[in-house]
Amino acid sequence: MDDCKNDISELLQKLSSLDAEFERQMRARGFDPEQAENIALPSTLAKLYAERERTKAQLEELAGENND
Repeated sequence: MDDCKNDISELLQKLSSLDAEFERQMRARGFDPEQAENIALPSTLAKLYAERERTKAQLEELAGENND
């Protein structure tokens, strides 16, 4: 149980970091971060976006396991 909470905490920190980096890079390139799903992203941003989505999925999976 504690391991799961630690994993969730680590993933939340990772997601926060990824969100901040993604937003920073989007703005640096003149994009609105809110439009990420509606525009074709350059490869660097696409990789960050994909990593954020994977991290979100991992969090959802762990949260689901924690509720069982």
